[in-house]
Formats: sequence, C-alpha cells, structure tokens
Amino acid sequence: MESRVFKIEEEHRPKAALTISTDACLGGPGKVHFFSLGSYTDISPERYDCPALYIGAGGQADFVLGGGREQDVRKKATGCARGNEPFCPACLEKGGILFVPGGMLCGMKARETGFVYTEILMEKETKMNEILKPAEVFCLKDLIDYEKGSIANMDLATGSSAKLMILSFDEGCALAEHRAPGDALLFALEGKAVIGYEGRDYAIREGENFRFEKNGLHSVKADGRFKMALLLMLEG
Repeated sequence: MESRVFKIEEEHRPKAALTISTDACLGGPGKVHFFSLGSYTDISPERYDCPALYIGAGGQADFVLGGGREQDVRKKATGCARGNEPFCPACLEKGGILFVPGGMLCGMKARETGFVYTEILMEKETKMNEILKPAEVFCLKDLIDYEKGSIANMDLATGSSAKLMILSFDEGCALAEHRAPGDALLFALEGKAVIGYEGRDYAIREGENFRFEKNGLHSVKADGRFKMALLLMLEG
C-alpha cells in the first residue's frame, strides 16, 4: 500500500446489505482488517481465542458482548460515557475504541448509518493497559492529556507482534526522523501535524490516517497541539 494520507471511512464505504472485510496487510496476513457494514447488517456473535481491539472509523454499530445478555444500556464513544456493566451492549462510533478479551462472545449490528472500523487481532499473551476495561467503549483522544512542552506516550496494548499506543504533542513538539521497525498505521485523533516521510512532507489532521512501511524514514511535527494513535507491527 502506498504511503499517503487517507481516511479509512472513505476508502471502505458501507454498501447496502453487505459486510466487507479487507486485509490491511500490516505485519502479515490476517492480523488487521478494515470492515464496512451496510445499514442494519450484522455479524453474528463469535469468539476469538485472542484479544481483539476495535477502532471506529465512521458510522455507528451496537455490539453485544459476553453471554449475549440483553440489557438496555448504551455507551457512546463520542461522549466517552463509561458504565460499570462488564457484559452489555455498547455503541461504537468514530474515534472510539473497544477491547474484547479472548474467549468473550462478540457480535455487532450496524445502525442506519452503516459502520466502518478497524479490527486488530493481538496474540494471546498481549499486555493490556488497565485503562482499557473489557467491553467498555472509550474515546481514544481522551485517554491521554497534553504535557507542557512535551510529547507524552501511553502504550495501550503490547505484544510480541504488535503494539498500539497513543501520543500527545504539545504545540511545536516533534519526533525526530527515525525508521519504523515494522509496518505501522497512524490515526490522527486531534489537531494537525506534518509527517515527514522519505523526504516528502504530508499534512494530516484529525480523522485522517497514514501508513508507514517497515524501515521507512519518518518524522512527526505538531501544528499546534496534536494527538495520534499508532499501531506498530513487530516481528514476533
């Protein structure tokens, strides 16, 4: 895949009556997929043996988690609502993240808007940050604050083959040029930045994405304050 600024929600638009799964080809086949669900289409409840992370890219979907118990409870990613019910329906929207532990039953149904999301399958031994509670929806950009004059980093999930982290850049802060040890996918969560990649600059803003190839020389400089998530694939 060409390294460029793009939007997952625009490149994987929902189509009527269809559920479409596209391998993102990050870190080998089958680990990361982009999904699009047409209006009111669904995925029947199923279990993965490994932990799964879902990141909303567009539209809305209702997830039913755990033993399929029906409770009239909703947690919306946009408002960052948090509940105490560990196994209940959850509404995932753009910018939200949902952690489903291995072995937990998980099904979903798109709302009228359809739904576009990224599914990340981690290995069984993945270390999850305790800030991500199972079966709860969180706003990615609200999981980390800005630190004056600094870049702050928080690992959300760390395994031998992949790592998901979030970073906040105070105004004017930048990551110096370096090479990615594996394929990587950047999610711009808040504000704007300039990505330097192999001698070319790319402006990126909230809601957009950028892909780094393994060993690609790159830098990130905030244009004002900026928050991002980064999925880094490693050789396990």
